[in-house]
Amino acid sequence: MDDHRAVSENMTTTDETAAHDTVEAAMRVQLAKAFGGVRGIIEAAVPTIVFTAMWIVTSDLKTSLIVSISAAVLLLAVRLLQRSTPQFVINSLIGIGIGAFFASRTGDARDVYLPGILYNAGYSAAMLLSIVTRWPVVGFLIGSVTGDPTGWRTDPAVVRLCSRLTWMLMIPCVVRVAVQLPVYLIGGNDAVAELGILKIVMGWPLQVAALAAMVWLLARGRTPIRPAALP
Repeated sequence: MDDHRAVSENMTTTDETAAHDTVEAAMRVQLAKAFGGVRGIIEAAVPTIVFTAMWIVTSDLKTSLIVSISAAVLLLAVRLLQRSTPQFVINSLIGIGIGAFFASRTGDARDVYLPGILYNAGYSAAMLLSIVTRWPVVGFLIGSVTGDPTGWRTDPAVVRLCSRLTWMLMIPCVVRVAVQLPVYLIGGNDAVAELGILKIVMGWPLQVAALAAMVWLLARGRTPIRPAALP
């Protein structure tokens, strides 16, 4: 039984690898899955858009939080009814939930956006560390295709490619922190709407721009992919 399962898993990995004969082709597919497509991008932005709009209209923290969380729950319900993956809706629901916790504890509406700023700062630091140590995080997308999580590190060309892609993924996070953190620190209640608008404008548009740059880089090369050796 275990032998049969092992053979099936190896066949699946081999089939996936065969479908992508270059590192670049595999990366394009994996990146598309990670970003969630147009629907995933919209779902991630809806809670912030709703919260910001409600704050501008009502200037009431509790009402803005309730309506934005309700919007995320509604999106989740639609996903569940359609039996499609709720991953990106859940991510947005968790995000607005953490922001709501921060803001409700302090009573400061600005704190809805603080977790996102901290997340981008932490993510930037982690990606920079991965590049410096030559373990670029994007490389693990290759490992998910080949079935060997770390085998890609034996190829210097792949490590260089993954380092460049990780830089491209990191830049939007750095830009968000550089712009949003001063607004958060300097502004008072007047900064709430501004932070919301900045989060929307610097959310999926920057992410799509980063994806486009990554796809452009991937389109230029044809690095052979090396599947994991079968036992």
